[in-house]
Amino acid sequence: MPFVRLARRHAMTFAGIAIAAFAAAPALAQSAAPWPDRPVRVIVPLGAGGPADLVGRFLAQQLSEQLKQSFFVENRPGAAGLIGTAEAAKAPPDGYTLLVIAAPHINLEILRPNKPYQLFRDFVAVAPAFSFDAVMVVHPSVPANNLKEFIALAKSKPGGLTYASSGPGSNKHLGGELFRLMSGTNILHVAYKSSTAARNDIIGGHVNMMFDEIPSVGPNVLAGQVRALGVTGVKRSNVLPNVPTVSEAGVPGYEHTGWSGIVAPAGTPKPIVDRLNAEIRKLLAKPDVKALWEKQGAETMSMTAAEFDAYLRAELVKWTKVVKDADIKLQ
Repeated sequence: MPFVRLARRHAMTFAGIAIAAFAAAPALAQSAAPWPDRPVRVIVPLGAGGPADLVGRFLAQQLSEQLKQSFFVENRPGAAGLIGTAEAAKAPPDGYTLLVIAAPHINLEILRPNKPYQLFRDFVAVAPAFSFDAVMVVHPSVPANNLKEFIALAKSKPGGLTYASSGPGSNKHLGGELFRLMSGTNILHVAYKSSTAARNDIIGGHVNMMFDEIPSVGPNVLAGQVRALGVTGVKRSNVLPNVPTVSEAGVPGYEHTGWSGIVAPAGTPKPIVDRLNAEIRKLLAKPDVKALWEKQGAETMSMTAAEFDAYLRAELVKWTKVVKDADIKLQ
């Protein structure tokens, strides 16, 4: 009978729908589970022991305690951060892979357009963490006791003074080029393979000047191994309170601040991004956390995810101009 066959066909269809719905139920339940319900990987695309690694491990430890879930660091160094960043870009956008980024990521965005990832296409900003000012130091043999004297010396000897960096396109390189452009001086760039090698040579007197992070070179300043002429932030450092800013000492408007923060693969759900942003801002607002990092010459940063995205884009615009004006190219 047609009616019976039709009814039987409908019954089989409804049964199939019910089976499919039953099979999908665990997946739906899993997707609806509160985040995080399993360990979260924090990729650090640079080697262990560096600033990015220290920031990543600090945040992972604090977030593990705060959210009662494991946040663990994976170091994926290589190619100035390209390898680890590319790996993070390919991770599922589910909130269980995060990436520690720092100021050099902006430099790579400008200088290496053919990377296997694009920062603003493949990631979403989550939250900044810390900012690190640098300090302009010279070897004690340089006959300049302050920034204005150094600029006058450099202008009297075009190409005769040198400044060190940790490599072409590094933060220290771009900071030096920004100074050269804004001060109207012609100072020769000397690139090293690492910050440590560059720092050793400024202490040894093999180069004249260097921009280096305050936590790294501050002890050398206090020991008299190098002379500080100016800090690179918008205000004086509590670690070196007697050292003026470069802006107030002779190059008005100069600012070069390193920073670090967290991003996630593009497509990560907004509720997860917002939750993580709120948790990071909460832990960075703790007085003991602020005091701990201030002793190292760093300051906590607090922004919404949208504000952090705008900050990154402004950094891109600023340093793109420096790279263009200084004609910086990577071989």
